[in-house]
Amino acid sequence: MSDITAKDGLNPTDVASFLRRHPEFLSEYPDIALTLAMPRDQGASTSLAHYQLDVLREQKRELNRRLHELIGNAQDNEQLMIRTHTLAMALLRERTLGDSVRRVAAVLTEDFNTEKVRLVLFRAASDDLPAADWLLLAPGGAAELPAFAEFFKRGEPLCGRLQPEKLDYLFGTQKDEVQSSVLMPVGNVGMLAIGSGDMHRFHPGMGTVFLKLIAETIAAAIVRYS
Repeated sequence: MSDITAKDGLNPTDVASFLRRHPEFLSEYPDIALTLAMPRDQGASTSLAHYQLDVLREQKRELNRRLHELIGNAQDNEQLMIRTHTLAMALLRERTLGDSVRRVAAVLTEDFNTEKVRLVLFRAASDDLPAADWLLLAPGGAAELPAFAEFFKRGEPLCGRLQPEKLDYLFGTQKDEVQSSVLMPVGNVGMLAIGSGDMHRFHPGMGTVFLKLIAETIAAAIVRYS
């Protein structure tokens, strides 16, 4: 004890007294409990050793949980990257605007498991473009869509619950089936909306890296026919 006092300037009796008065101290500072040297005899000290073991086990469980979460995220990201690459390759093979937009709708629906796709293009109708509920045309460009003015100004994906006027334009009679959505600007050629009946699928805090990659891929494919 004298060595401790001389070396650290501490009074062991005061430390022991403090710990007796504050038995919750080690619960608040588990890192200290883990560094304590424990005697091998039985008694109250054994409970502290058990506590140290419990803390280590809890830390291990938390690390395992975080590791599995990271692995799961990595696997999901790998699949998203593969699907985005597949979309890009498919669009490169198309030779007309009509075939390109059909490919966009098909890939997003089948490979990305989306429920409702809406592609808005800033161009007039033509024989090459299909008449489909997932394709909306706005020849006047962004100026024709005042409800989306702030969205186009920001130029970033919008995730979550869209305002009624946006839902009405994009999904029409199906708007009540859309509980969450993501809206992406597609370069200067339009925008892309995806709707889901699951209110938790798209939310404001979600990552948007892959959404931007998808939108940029589609924009690069469509601008070839401008």
